[in-house]
Amino acid sequence: MKKLIGEEAIRRAATEGRSVRVDAHTVITPAARDLAAQLGVVFEESAATGGCAHEPRIFANHTPRKIAIAADHGGFYLKEELKDYLRGKNFMVTDLGPENAQPCDYPDFAFKVALKVSEGEADAGIMIDSVGIGSAMAANRVPGVLAAKCNNVTEARSAREHNYANYLTLGSKIIGVTAAKEICDAFLNTPGGAERHRKRIAKILNHNK
Repeated sequence: MKKLIGEEAIRRAATEGRSVRVDAHTVITPAARDLAAQLGVVFEESAATGGCAHEPRIFANHTPRKIAIAADHGGFYLKEELKDYLRGKNFMVTDLGPENAQPCDYPDFAFKVALKVSEGEADAGIMIDSVGIGSAMAANRVPGVLAAKCNNVTEARSAREHNYANYLTLGSKIIGVTAAKEICDAFLNTPGGAERHRKRIAKILNHNK
């Protein structure tokens, strides 16, 4: 099973005066690497121990309640709109940042959302950058996360019905507020993954394990 190293793990290691053990299956967030360099934390490589299949956090025949959302500077204003919209529909929304539209790096925030989904602290994740592609690429590095970049309602429904997606990425330069709300509605309210698709998703999740 892959593991994700974030900033908190680096801070703990610095406080305890120890290195951080990693192997070929470890994912280290860019922010964690930068912090490790600042604090002098060393990554100690070890042999991979192997692992078992990692199932995605699937919300199947129920509507998810806990949503983690974030953006980069390009998606900040759309994030603010969607956050309020979803809370108005009684979703429990955790905003993982940023707090303003100052330039920032989308992988840092995409990983924060992905970690919440991977660890089961959120039923689903939503990440907005300017186009949505980079955030999906980052999120899909995290164990158990199946991120889909969707430009319309049809893609959002298909991502759930056929691909077990539990993480939605959006591009603020590609779609407007109205379309984004419709896509979120479709994604969060579509029952997930028909059983016949499970074996295909397993091939994705287990590749190179």
